[in-house]
This record gives sequence, structure tokens and C-alpha cells, in this order.
Amino acid sequence: MDGRELVRSMKAFGSVRGWRTVRAAWRQRRTDAWGLPPRGAERARVPGPATGAEASPGGGTIRFARSSLRIRVSSGGTVFWGWDGAEPLPSYALAGEAPDPDLRASLEPDTDGGWRIVSERVTVAVSRHGAVEIRTPGGVMLRRDLPPRWWEPVAQAVPPGAKPAPGARSGADAASSGGSARWVQRSEVPADARFFGLGGRSAGPRLRDGSYRLWNTDPKGSFGPGDDPLYLTMPVQFVVSDAGTHLAFHDNSWDGRVTLAEGEEGAGSGHDRPGTSEVRMVGGPLRCWVVVGTPARVLHGWAALTGAPALPPDWALGPQHARWGFGSEHEVRRIVAGYRERGLPLSAVHLDIDHYDGHRVFTVDRERFPDLPGLAKELREQGVRLVSIVDPAVKVEPGNAVYDSGRAAGAFVRDARGDEVHGVVWPGECAYPDFTDPAVREWWGELYEERLGQGFAGVWHDMNEPVSFAPFGDTTLPRSARHDLDGRGGDHREAHNVYGLTMARAGYEGLRRLRPDERPFLFSRSGWAGMQRYGGTWSGDVSTGWPGLRASLALVLGLGLCGVPYSGPDVGGFDGSPTPELFLRWYQLGAWLPLFRTHAAIDAGRREPWEFGPEVLEHARAALAERERLRPYFTTLARLARMTGAPYVRPLWWGAPEDRVLRDCEDAFLLGDALLVAPVLTRGADRRAVRLPRGRWYDTVTGQAYEGPGQVLLDAPLSRVPVLARAGAVLAVRGDDGEPALEVWAPAAGRTGGGLVVRDTGDGWETAEIERYQSRLVDGRVVVERVTHDGVEEAGLPVRVRGV
Repeated sequence: MDGRELVRSMKAFGSVRGWRTVRAAWRQRRTDAWGLPPRGAERARVPGPATGAEASPGGGTIRFARSSLRIRVSSGGTVFWGWDGAEPLPSYALAGEAPDPDLRASLEPDTDGGWRIVSERVTVAVSRHGAVEIRTPGGVMLRRDLPPRWWEPVAQAVPPGAKPAPGARSGADAASSGGSARWVQRSEVPADARFFGLGGRSAGPRLRDGSYRLWNTDPKGSFGPGDDPLYLTMPVQFVVSDAGTHLAFHDNSWDGRVTLAEGEEGAGSGHDRPGTSEVRMVGGPLRCWVVVGTPARVLHGWAALTGAPALPPDWALGPQHARWGFGSEHEVRRIVAGYRERGLPLSAVHLDIDHYDGHRVFTVDRERFPDLPGLAKELREQGVRLVSIVDPAVKVEPGNAVYDSGRAAGAFVRDARGDEVHGVVWPGECAYPDFTDPAVREWWGELYEERLGQGFAGVWHDMNEPVSFAPFGDTTLPRSARHDLDGRGGDHREAHNVYGLTMARAGYEGLRRLRPDERPFLFSRSGWAGMQRYGGTWSGDVSTGWPGLRASLALVLGLGLCGVPYSGPDVGGFDGSPTPELFLRWYQLGAWLPLFRTHAAIDAGRREPWEFGPEVLEHARAALAERERLRPYFTTLARLARMTGAPYVRPLWWGAPEDRVLRDCEDAFLLGDALLVAPVLTRGADRRAVRLPRGRWYDTVTGQAYEGPGQVLLDAPLSRVPVLARAGAVLAVRGDDGEPALEVWAPAAGRTGGGLVVRDTGDGWETAEIERYQSRLVDGRVVVERVTHDGVEEAGLPVRVRGV
């Protein structure tokens, strides 16, 4: 134990809670010492030479001397492979059944004793020793997974008449417990490839050489670009190279580590050194999905596999204000009045744990909030919703209704002896619901009726890695803690990373049952692959400073490439007090991100725009006004994300992955297809360089046109950040009268443009229609027409032409 960590624990939690965290940490160690015996002798294994193959729909099974490999290509071109009998299901990542196989794909012998599966969109080649190579139909290599290696426990014989040590298991029992065999998979990609993804990584979005852990973790306070891992990790790699784009997903929720190394062209004797990825897992199945194609096609295939992103209600695309420490109804009213009096739009206010009674989930402090339903009704009449924090930890206290009902239902995680697992969180000693149990998910989902009854319109899940405060060791549940895992049974080593995901499922499905006519609004600090089915996420406790501002953008871009399109940071940072300049630049960035929310810790400085002086207030007002003017565009992006899997916020290389220079641009982004946003991420900057994708781009303030590809230097005064519009783009906006309108940027001579519009249909489940528009120059005049099945017709909406 580190004495300095103990001192920090006492300072953070006070002496009483601090000593509780120490006891909880020691209890966790004792629990694991009994429930997880030390790993014994192991032996290494590799597949060995191929001995034969057997065809099946979409591919087949290739047998090796010491293993077998199942490969299947789906009808959409997605590739699955699994070793040692690993199948696509069961999986927490997949949205439902595995995709149908491509019946035209054929298994056939390859050179040197290997095999290959040939399909229309991809070719999979397997060497005689078990390397799996993904190629384009033209034969260009995208990815090569080398033969894997396993380390398996060796069964220990027990002498006749002797008893095994307490808690010990035989090698056979250990293997059957699911995951005693750890493994490593090394992969090669083209030398020019760049890596992205792996969930929420603050040092991205491009992932440099280094090691990244796959274990959802509360970083014990605010974090910056150098901190890893964070709250939401995923074994999802998004790889971009000249050869093409692909996504590789190792469907395994155990603790692991990914080590990346970019390649080098012409390295050593003129030969390229490929980029490498090494995935190490402490247990669980070795299985992988690979999706290939353009970036848009890849994320469309990923959404088809893991589920369409949940569609937030339209109000959730507006500005939101949160704080840990509002403290009372009076303070909430004061903040909302401050927005209204200054003419600042506001869509939602978020209440943190201080509104609970003693931090107990699903309660209300009646002294500070004597009439929460009345407050919610009053605010909704002003167009402002209330959003509630929800933590998973339930205070262990007889008489606590949530704990009593959960205990009666057997809802809480238990250890190997059958005792409830307890940890220390904000309310004190707590138990943890096992969200991997369907019955527990249903029980928990019904508890949200209390939140709806208090007038809340949405929820945000926090502390669901899950967290148990500890001054040393892992700040989560014992690894030996038992989970249902949807009937399969297992321990926390497998359940940890999907805990937040299954909690999100419980909350989302509960809200759908309780209020079937409204789309739920839910976002979660922790999650896993497939998180987008139930809602979005946010940065967590990003540190207040210029590095934290840069990390905010990295997180949103990286999560979007992992299939989670709705996210955003704590604008202004979670801790400390930002300078007026830093707050304004953060606010200007947040105004262009999907989740636009200010938030801060209880002991941090204020985050209301008017607290930073009249100049910041005026510039923040301009950012808010532009966000509101573009709300119809955000509505369109949200609908398209659900339909196609494409994120709202995209890297600059999205439409041109072959552009190597764009692959390395991390300080700007595309918002949909129409806009390029270049936030200011450094102190004192009033100009900044912007790398443009190919085509003509207009500065949305000055109207000046620039031609890409290339780099331009743009003004970035405190009043705004550079935003450029693609020539020919047609996007939905709010007109001067507040009604829907179209904004079109003049196409270049000899070219056409266009855009998609999806109108707001309310916050229910109404089917929305995609409207297609095209723009063109006719005798020097910009014409905008709506494209229908029967041809073209007048736009039908007011049109504002810009860039002429």
C-alpha cells in the first residue's frame, strides 16, 4: 500500500469515509485471494499446421493440429473468425442475431497448403499455420492476423487421499470456468496505416505508438491527454491506409491490452515495415469481426452488426447546463432565470448527486428540493427539461426502499461464497446490482418510474465502471465477484467492461416501458461496444486546462469512429476555474458538438457564461445563436446517424481516407458533410492554420472561397472559431422567423452539390422522411431543387443562397 495514496484518500473523502475505503480495498484483496487462486503452471500452444477444412455457408472451418478456425463472411461483406469453436453469439456487442452468411462466398484451397474464402467484397486467406489475411477483391492486403498463441493451465494432480487447497480448482475446472486461457494476437497493417478508436482515449483521435489498456477505469479525479485507460474502452480498431479502411473488433470483454506501432515506409534496405497491433487478453474467447470499405460503409456495417444509435429527443440537441452542487431549487431557478434574462437559449438543467437524500439513488432531499415535480413543471413551461444523475451503487441500509427491494429480489452482485459484494461510494457502504441478469435489469428499469414521477425528462449514468472508492488497488469490484452473464455465469473479469453497457440497457428499456410514446434520453459515463443502442456518453471528469480542451475533441472523434455518435465534454472542464479565454474557446467548441453541456465539480469555479465578463458573454451568445440556427441541421445529423451509423462529428479524412496529410489532422473536424469546424485549442491564438479536403470551401462569416486540398491561414478572433462550408452544400437551418429553411452555398462552376434534410417529427417514434436536395448553377444563378422518385421539383422551403 502506498502511504501517499492513503493520505490523498483521507483528503478526498474525509477520515471516516477514507478509512472505509481502506477497509473496502483490503476486503477486495481478501475476496480475490479466496475466490481467484494464484495462476498455476501453464503451457503455451499455437495452432500448428493445417490438417483439413470443411465448407459451410459463408466460409467454413479450417482444422489445425492443435486448434480450429471458423470463418464466415456475411452477406454485407463483414468477416467473422473465431478460434477453438468461438461463435458470434453470445455477445453483448451484437444487436441481435449474427448477420446472414454470404451464400456466394466459397472456401477453396490456396497456395502452400492454405485456404481462402472468396466473396464479392472481400477475400480472406488463411495460411497453413493459421495467419488470417483480409484482402480487397483486387488482392490488396488490408490486415494480416498472425497465428495466435494461448497460455493454458496445466492440470495439477492431487495425490490419493489429499485434499485440494481451499478455493483451488483443477485445470479442467479452471478451463471450463471460462477464460483461464489467456492469449495474444499480433496483427500487421500497411506501413502507411493510421490507428483510431479503442473507445474513449484522451490522447487521440489518432493513436500513437504505445500500449492501451482495455479495462473501464475511473481515473480517480480529472484527467488529461496522458491518462489511460478511462471510463469507456472498446477493443475496436479503426484503421485507415492507402489500401483502404477497415474496422477490427475483438469481441472479448475481459481485461486486456492493445499495443500499437505505426509502420515505416522504406525502412531497412528499402523495405516497408508494417504497422503492428498486438492484442493481449487475460481470458475469454479469441474471435474477431472485420468490416471493410469506405469510412461511411464501415460504420454502416458496424451499426448493422452492433445496433443503430439511439435517437435523442430533439431538445437534447440544444444547450444544457449541469453542476455538481446546485444545492437547492432556488439556485436552479436562479440559473435558469440568468439564461432567460440574458436572452441565452437553454434546453436542459442536470441535477447531480447533491439533490439526493444522503446521496441515495432514487431519492430526493426534501429540504433543498421540497417540490421537485413542481420545479420540473415550471421549467418545462419555459422550454427547459430536468435531467437526473443515476448511480448504480445502492446504500446498504435496512429501510432504504431500493436496497430492501433489491435484496429481496436477489439483485446484487455476490462473491464466490454467496455473500453480497459491498464497496464504498458516495452514500457510504453500497451493494451493486448485477445488470447482466435479465431479471435485475427489469427490476432496475422499473425504478425509473420514481425519476419520471419527479418530473425528470432524461438520465445520465455515472460511476458505472463500476466504482468502489479505494486508496490502493483497483477501484472496482473484486474480480472474483459472481455475475449471471445472462444465464451463462461467470465473474467480474468478464463482466466488468460490460457493466455500464448492461446498466444502460436496463435504464433504456425501463424508460421505454414506462413512457412508450417518448424516446428516452440517456447517456452513460461507462459502456462497451454496442453502447450506442441505448444512448450516448460524455467525456467524464476532463481536467480544466488547454490540454483538457484538446482531449475533449479527441474523445468525441474517437468515440464516433467506434460507433457512438452522440457525445460531448464537460464544457469548461470538470475541476478548477478556467480563464475567460479558455472557457470561451471551450464553449465555442462545445457549440459544434452533439452533446453541448457545461458541467463542473462542487468545488470548481462557475460555468455560467455571464460569470466571465461582458465580452465572453457576448461571444458565447453568438455561439449559442448559431447552434440554435443550425438545430435543424443537428436534427438531420441525428436521424442520419441512426439510419447509417455515420457520426455527426467526423475526422477531416472522412471523405478522402487516401489523403495522408488529412489522416494526421487532429485539431479540426467535419460536422456532417457540409461544414468544417476549426476550433482554437491553444492559448492566445487569433489565427490558425486549417487543412482543407479537396473542393471549394467558403468561410461562413466572410464568404471568402478557398480551394482544397491545401492549407490556409484563417482569422480566429475571440468572437468566433473558423467554420467553412462546402461549395454546393444544402443544409437545414432556422430562418429569421424561426421556421425551417434551407441554406445553400454556391457550387463551383461546372459542378453540382446537394444535401439531405430530415425534419423534426417530435420526440416520439414517428417515421421521418429523408428529403434530398440538389444545387446547381444555371446562367450564373444558384438553383435548389428537391429530388423525388419522379424527378425534381421546387424546394418547397425558403432558400438563402450564400457564397455568390
